[in-house]
Amino acid sequence: MRTQDEARAAYDAYLAGCPARQLLDRISDKWVSLLINALAEGPQRYSDLSRTLVSVSQKMLTQTLRNLERDGLLTRTVTPSVPVRVDYALTPLGESLVPLMREIKAWAEEHMDAVTTARAAYDTATV
Repeated sequence: MRTQDEARAAYDAYLAGCPARQLLDRISDKWVSLLINALAEGPQRYSDLSRTLVSVSQKMLTQTLRNLERDGLLTRTVTPSVPVRVDYALTPLGESLVPLMREIKAWAEEHMDAVTTARAAYDTATV
């Protein structure tokens, strides 16, 4: 039986069956990136996240939160009250993604004009 270190060394995200590829698929999702950034500010309720992530459907938000909880990136805490209060917060593993996700978000916002210009040039050249 392989040790955990041997298994980790064998991960190659370029291979379709590699678990690291599945994780890359998860964290490259736009809603995951935006949720990680939103939760970096601290625990939030579902309704707060829904307002922050404008245009995310209820189904997609719920699905994404469940997937992140399953992957150990966030916790879901239910406080019995009327109505029931549910808070979502990043785990230490999820917090380790915050600097990367903030940089990606900042890069996208900073370079959007250049990308828009490149798209227009491409579209004009290929018509």
